[in-house]
Amino acid sequence: MDCIAGVPRKPWSLPFTADPQEVAALRRIMRLHLGLWGLHGVVDAAQLCVSKLVSNVIRHVGAGTPATLVVSMSGPRLRIEVHDSDTRALPVLLDAGLDAESGRGMSLVSAVTDRWGVQLRADQKVTWCELPTGLPSAEGHSGGARVNRAEALLSDYGCQHAHPGRARDRVIALVEEAAIDVVVDVLHWLRAHGHDADEALDRAQTRFEAEAE
Repeated sequence: MDCIAGVPRKPWSLPFTADPQEVAALRRIMRLHLGLWGLHGVVDAAQLCVSKLVSNVIRHVGAGTPATLVVSMSGPRLRIEVHDSDTRALPVLLDAGLDAESGRGMSLVSAVTDRWGVQLRADQKVTWCELPTGLPSAEGHSGGARVNRAEALLSDYGCQHAHPGRARDRVIALVEEAAIDVVVDVLHWLRAHGHDADEALDRAQTRFEAEAE
């Protein structure tokens, strides 16, 4: 039975004040959350979008404006929204040259995203963009062939109990326990065949960290 529970990526939001000094903190928070979501490949583009969307509020609405950052999945795309209360100052896409002092923000957002737009509500404006992740679905995983091989292996290690009827937290715990069982069994196999299990584990950790960078 398939042991894959998917990667839960629940929407999250963060109120903030649109000041220049807040941008760096928002970029760090974005990197942290995307790391937890396993979306390392879109971190740079997402941070760029956050910077430009927030800077747009600062420039056209005003420093000190209360705003909210909202991040979610829209199908396989990563959706980033910035909410503010000014429904008059709308961002526009300008054909700005490299030396232009303004207008490049949304051009850069357009260049790194699949799409972007502005949604007007009764009391606020939502400027949003969506980035491609390369995932098959909102809860799909990245990692390529290595992760696919691991999933095939995990199906033999207790994941038959991780069926969709169980609570998600319980499913995740079962899959993690199965992964630990795989590692322990491999270490036993190495020792049984005369290999240094600790050395192999250290080498595996070093290789993993190098490939994860």
